[in-house]
Amino acid sequence: MEPTTCYRPVLERALAHAVTYLENLRHTSVSPTATLAELRSRLARPLAERGVRASQVIDDLVGDVAGGLVGSSGGRFFAWVIGGSTPAALAADWLTSAWDQNATLYASGPAEAVIEEICGDWLKDLLGLPPKASFALVTGCQMAHVTCLAAARNALLSRQGWDVERKGLAGAPSIRILSSDQRHGSFERAVRLLGLGIDNVVYLPVDDEGRLPVDVLASALQAQPERPTLVLLQAGDINIGSYDPFDQLIPLAHRQGAWVHVDGAFGLWAAASPTHRHFLRGCELADSWATDGHKWLNVPYDCGYAFVADPKAHHASMSHRASYLTHAADARDPMDWNPEWSRRGRGVATYAALRELGRQGIADLVERTCRHAHTLVMRLGALRGAELMWEPKINQGLVRFLDPGSDATGADHDRRTDAVIAGILKTGETFFGGTTWRGKRCMRVSVCNWQTNEADVDRAVEAVNRVLEETRA
Repeated sequence: MEPTTCYRPVLERALAHAVTYLENLRHTSVSPTATLAELRSRLARPLAERGVRASQVIDDLVGDVAGGLVGSSGGRFFAWVIGGSTPAALAADWLTSAWDQNATLYASGPAEAVIEEICGDWLKDLLGLPPKASFALVTGCQMAHVTCLAAARNALLSRQGWDVERKGLAGAPSIRILSSDQRHGSFERAVRLLGLGIDNVVYLPVDDEGRLPVDVLASALQAQPERPTLVLLQAGDINIGSYDPFDQLIPLAHRQGAWVHVDGAFGLWAAASPTHRHFLRGCELADSWATDGHKWLNVPYDCGYAFVADPKAHHASMSHRASYLTHAADARDPMDWNPEWSRRGRGVATYAALRELGRQGIADLVERTCRHAHTLVMRLGALRGAELMWEPKINQGLVRFLDPGSDATGADHDRRTDAVIAGILKTGETFFGGTTWRGKRCMRVSVCNWQTNEADVDRAVEAVNRVLEETRA
């Protein structure tokens, strides 16, 4: 077969399989149904001496993974803040692979470099961030934290007269990190990856609403006023979606010379909603921000965004020059702002999603999923044997399930909650995850998929109620 025609049969097979999968999401189990042993036995084929026809590889692959996929692309998945993919974003992602550009330099992928420029401007506008902030499109909020904290490390140590890019951290002044005790683990991993050290993180208690109190941060800042300091604030914490009071905390931190980083993995998207953007009042005053595209924007994995108010510190912490690289004089080279060198053009899917949805569509997506989250959590919490733990302010809420025994303890309720969650997953009707919040096991409810509708909410409530009835002692 000629190279110019050999793609069509296999891509047509992939298209047929993909459409079948997507069109059946509402009728198939959200939970995986295949066991680990089954998946291993199917996929662990002997590596043949001779290759296999491309279309056969795809057909075999689809058959072998059957039952091993989580239905997170559909509207009945409510765990881990995982979005789906809008049609344009998915199609654009396919084209990204077909074009196969190395989006490192303008020279190696001119169109994709320009697409990223435009995405950066659109995203800053939608999220209410400073127009002059620099940005990076990365694999997810994990690497967005790494990118932002690398810039923070550069800036904070430069103020101390230390060039960390040349000298490293050995002998450098240690950076203190102040965070609420509701931080996400991806931030801690970024601290470890950058050599800042978990022992340098001070965890501060939050109030009853999950927010970092002004007086608590003020006391912490004053404890070592001379020490270079990074402050982490939350824009939608992982359990209840709480927002720190940015308009009070950020000026306070800046008066002490601290760098303020905002973890807005999903919560930063509330800025796109007229109904919810008040949660982010003052957030634009921070020094850096991290968020995801594969959550509320509903673009395919993997996609995250980093923004830095100080482009000089951002550029200094990431850029590189070599004689064999061709740098553009008047265009943006993505590698100057990203931790990755070789990288796919993930801006293409972002560009497509933003164009497909538009301002009103993104606002509607945020507000619609928040409404569904509120309805779902409140109805679940009203079921017999359930307890409402947190009423959603945005798209996150908590319920737990109570042991019916008259002398049931907290530990009994924890076990009951985990057992009910396991029972729900077995039904395949809907998918929730567990968490421990304020010392109690809860079922965490997160809604951010563009496809979720009222029928999905009804099915989820009915499935949970059925499990409660069947397992009640």
